[in-house]
Amino acid sequence: MKKIVALLLMLISLQFMAQEKIQPMVTVMGEGIVKVVPDQVTINVSVETQGENALGVKNLNDTSVDAVLQFLKKSGISSKDVQSQFVQLYKNYDYNTKTYSYNASQSITILIIDIAKYEKIISGLMESGINRIDGIHFGSSILETFKTQARKNAVSNAKIKAIEYAGILNQKVGKAIQISEIGQNNPSPLYKNVMMRSKDAESGIMETLAIGEMTIKAEINVSFELL
Repeated sequence: MKKIVALLLMLISLQFMAQEKIQPMVTVMGEGIVKVVPDQVTINVSVETQGENALGVKNLNDTSVDAVLQFLKKSGISSKDVQSQFVQLYKNYDYNTKTYSYNASQSITILIIDIAKYEKIISGLMESGINRIDGIHFGSSILETFKTQARKNAVSNAKIKAIEYAGILNQKVGKAIQISEIGQNNPSPLYKNVMMRSKDAESGIMETLAIGEMTIKAEINVSFELL
């Protein structure tokens, strides 16, 4: 009896499976790219001081940092756009002279929301006391708007691909069944580093920065019905 019941259940299960329809669909990856001219720049700078006395070196470095911060404040840079990244004080040993020296440093990140002020700010920072530029990073004040556009472009690109594939098979694309985003669409600057000073012979203008463009990319997977 148990064998008969088990057999009936198996037959019923197979019948239901046979009745289930396999959903024809096409899955594609869509890519959306938006290129943007940056309107902001973040500068990473450092103040370093060396000497033979730990306290004296630290005090001299703090004095230079204070001058840098005061300059930024007078230049209209908001305090929320200036941040210390690290503060260091360490001892060095010279094996040749068998003497110790000390090195104090502080790294500061500065956001310039008006990229046209870059040259003026850099010059003022150097006069105020920084002695190292560690790099720069370009940005946009409306980055989220561009990210949204990149995502929309990715969806459009996916649909175009799906229609192309379906057309070859003499089929049509229906509604989207599933959408998933691939990774993150963080901006990728084409130029990151400060360029060496160069002089335009015709205009006489000193150019010290290549702004270039940022590339914002979004990638998605989309599954569409096939009709």
